[in-house]
Amino acid sequence: MKRERSELHGQRREQLLDNPRHDSYKAKGKLPDPTRCPECGATFRKGRWTWNAVTGSVHEQLCPACQRIHDRFPAGYVTLGGEFFASHRDDILGLVKNCETKEKADHPLQRIIAIEDVEAGVLVTTTDGHLARRIAEQIHDAHKGELALQYNKEENLLRANWKR
Repeated sequence: MKRERSELHGQRREQLLDNPRHDSYKAKGKLPDPTRCPECGATFRKGRWTWNAVTGSVHEQLCPACQRIHDRFPAGYVTLGGEFFASHRDDILGLVKNCETKEKADHPLQRIIAIEDVEAGVLVTTTDGHLARRIAEQIHDAHKGELALQYNKEENLLRANWKR
């Protein structure tokens, strides 16, 4: 038993599984360097998407965020509701947009897909679960209330519900 543990030392359980999180929006193989997204202008260089401009010959391909926006297939849902939200709607939605602006500056794939009115209040959909979580946590930190987070590993999907 000790031998098995020493062989596995430093690996998390998820690392032992074959592809535990399948995301169909991640590139199947290595993209040509550089690659530019024709929709948003983000560039893929040295293994990551950035806002750095490139000159010369570039390969063009939609980035995963633009593809999700095009397909209207979110990775994050944030539902905002309650009486407090209704009376402070503009301030809270301003916080949502500021959070996206800050995150998108360093992480081009973290974007809001839509902000829609729903029966419970407002539904914010995002291209990345991390952005949805950050939005929900910032609203909760600023205004308290009730926050529930539900992550589905199989679907690589985060649902956040905040109300006050």
